[in-house]
This record gives sequence, C-alpha cells and structure tokens, in this order.
Amino acid sequence: MTEQELTDRVLDKVAGAPDLRFRDVMLALVKHLHGFIREVGLTQEEWRRAIDFLTATGQKCDAKRQEFILLSDTLGVSMLVDAVNHRLHQGATESTVLGPFHVAGAPMLPLGADIAEGEPGVPTFVSGRVTDVGGKPIAGAELDVWQTDADGFYDVQRPSLGAMRLRGKFTTDAEGGYRFRTVKPVSYPIPTDGPVGRMLEKLGSHPYRPAHLHMIVSAEGHAPIATHIFVAGDPYIDSDAVFGVKPSLIADFTEHAPGPAPDGTRMDRPFCDIRFDFKLSPIQP
Repeated sequence: MTEQELTDRVLDKVAGAPDLRFRDVMLALVKHLHGFIREVGLTQEEWRRAIDFLTATGQKCDAKRQEFILLSDTLGVSMLVDAVNHRLHQGATESTVLGPFHVAGAPMLPLGADIAEGEPGVPTFVSGRVTDVGGKPIAGAELDVWQTDADGFYDVQRPSLGAMRLRGKFTTDAEGGYRFRTVKPVSYPIPTDGPVGRMLEKLGSHPYRPAHLHMIVSAEGHAPIATHIFVAGDPYIDSDAVFGVKPSLIADFTEHAPGPAPDGTRMDRPFCDIRFDFKLSPIQP
C-alpha cells in the first residue's frame, strides 16, 4: 500500500460519517494532516515528541488555566478562527482574541465606577459611546470589562488578593455613553511555565502582550464583540505574542498632570484619560 493509498483509505472511512459537518471537517483534517506529514518527512521520534507535547499541554490545564487556548493563541489559530467568525459590517469595531482570563459573573456597576479601587497604578478615566454602524446611539448596551493589575496579573492568577478585581459590567445611558475609572494597563508575559512557554523559547519568540483593556460589548439585535483597547506606544504593540493587535484598536492614553479630571473630581497625582467608541454590527438574518 502506497502512502497515498493509505490516505485514500482513511478518507473513504471518514466519508461514511452520518453528520455532514463533522464529515467535512474530518475529511479536511485528514487531508491536511497526512499532507503535512509527507511535506516535512516527519520522523517517528518527532511524532513521539509531538504526542508528549500535546499530553503535557493537557496536563497543564485546570479549572483556571487552559494551556490549549494558550497554544491556539500563540500559533495565531485563535485570531484566524475569530476572523472567520466575525465578518462584520464595514465600519463595525473589530474583534480580537477573548483570551483565557475572562470570568463570568463580573459585578454590574454604575457608570463612572472605579473597577480598580485601592489598586496601585496610574489612575485612568475611560469613556466613549456604543453606536450602530450608522452612528445611532445604542442605549442599554452592556460592556463587560477586565484587565490585569499594575504588575501584569489577572485576579485569577493571584487568588489570595481577592476575586473579581479589575472587572466590572456597565450599561450605556440613553445616548449610548459609558464611562468608568481604572488604572492604566501594562504589558505582561503570557504564562511560560508550561509546554507553550518551552515552545516559544525554542522558536526564539518573546512571550509578551502589549498593554490593553478587555471588553465584551453586546446589545440586543446586534452581534456581540470581544475586543481590546491597546495602549498606543507600547513596546510590544508590533510583536504581540498572540497576534491580537489590530490598528483600529490602538488608542492614545493621554497623560495629564495633577488637576481637574474628566469626571469633575480633582486628581492629586498624574492620570490618564482615553475615549474609545464602539460600533456594533446588526445581527445577520
């Protein structure tokens, strides 16, 4: 039996699957996987190491860490899946990777609330509007917000400091407006103490993500988006470890000396403010 005959026999078996979508996916998978093995001339030792790598990746997963998502992110797969599944109307805010640190159940907070109360870092005022692609304000849109602390860690990575730190949900007002306080996000490395970290080291790649805020923005009748707001000028803005940066998502975090703040208070230390508007695409019929 030749190599191609083997591939054909496997394809014939897969073609009998009763679930048509599953069949089509598996046919493509077998074709590409077999083709990859032939293209690189994969050795038995390399295949064994690949199996060991995938096994170790699974063993690193737990209720708070998903090493396979990290693997998907660092190979650009997460961003490609996101792109395929978010072919939105022209003018809609672009999406990017969800990331592994979103937590359901963040507290609903009033507009203007501080999600970083008591946290060290540069105070930052965030505001903007949520509209449709034509610019019509969307009242009652929800923004689910989360970010790292000033040391570059998410709350789930430092559970001893408390849950739901630097997280919150906000609902837009009648004009589609939103606003909240936080601290300026910082760039940080993705976890490198597992197989994905060893892969990046072997590739000669750094593990850093540029500073960003996470947002899931949703509204009735519109397609929700998971996206980021990236800090302009971050040293890793052009080399994000998970390929998540899109130019339209980069924003200036304007620095101010102590003095009047956007919310009418007076700050006794330097602070930042940023305005970022979101445009949602209507749900496709």
